[in-house]
Amino acid sequence: MEHIVKILATHPVTHDVKSFTVEKPAGYSFVPGQATDVSINTSAWKNELRPFTFTSLDSDPHLEFTIKRYPEHHGVTDALHRLQAGDELILHDVWGAINYKGPGCFIAGGAGITPFLAILRWLKQTGHEQGNTLLFSNRAYADIIQEAELRNILGNQAIFYLTQETRDGFRQGELNQQELSVYAGNTALYFYICGPDKMVTGLADSLRRLAVNDDRMVVEA
Repeated sequence: MEHIVKILATHPVTHDVKSFTVEKPAGYSFVPGQATDVSINTSAWKNELRPFTFTSLDSDPHLEFTIKRYPEHHGVTDALHRLQAGDELILHDVWGAINYKGPGCFIAGGAGITPFLAILRWLKQTGHEQGNTLLFSNRAYADIIQEAELRNILGNQAIFYLTQETRDGFRQGELNQQELSVYAGNTALYFYICGPDKMVTGLADSLRRLAVNDDRMVVEA
């Protein structure tokens, strides 16, 4: 089913990420970590659907999407970032992406943080944030999405990695098997992974080498 909704507001999150607040259709419901296919309601773009995760909560009166722009593609995200309040989007049915199964280690690369934003906001709202850890990798400090909020939710269990920059208070370099080994031995933890395909595949393989079973890994399907 299609839902035509208006953009209510946009605001920058980083130099290439914007937050979009949009109307919420009546009866529209989702759980943290889920997504929908979105297109722009113009003749040129309405058939160009792309998946985006909700970064709002189902209890919120409006929907929110946090979207990174990829100008080199000259595509949908570039067009989305040119939209303003009053422009229209087309939303489709909700589908399952990453769902929370229990306390765990959230591993994100860049815009892969978006499904975890909703989950962590929900955990904070319900008082269940304890026992969770975030390992969040970005190229540079300027690329980090919602750093202050993530630190507020998880405190020192929000751990940030910079792969192309050195900065006090941040770990430098790629997330690797040695870093994951700190958490892999806890058989009660789930491992939630979202980011570039190569990163997700590599980290899942590293976890398997650390004897983490696939049923303890939650990745975007």
